[in-house]
Amino acid sequence: MASILSKFFALFSGSPEGAPAALSAAEPQVHADCTIFAVPLREGNQYRLAGRIEKVVGDETLTRNFIRADVFTSTDDAYECTFRKARQIIDQNGASLFADGAKIRQV
Repeated sequence: MASILSKFFALFSGSPEGAPAALSAAEPQVHADCTIFAVPLREGNQYRLAGRIEKVVGDETLTRNFIRADVFTSTDDAYECTFRKARQIIDQNGASLFADGAKIRQV
């Protein structure tokens, strides 16, 4: 598990050598005043579900990063499931997703 998380953190902080490469970005989607970015991680011949959810609150952009254990063999499936998972996270958490005011957090 720690390996997966370290790879995910590397995605958003500059990739060290040997870290999985992020796919080129798909067009972001908007859901419930949040912007969803699908950023699946390439791991060999598969793609791990990963992305971020952003919401502008006042003059700040708050970010919630997520990574899941799901892996896919096709980029299309990875993008589709990442957007679906992000919508689910937003719908299940509602206002509490950004209620703590943290600029960046993992969910």
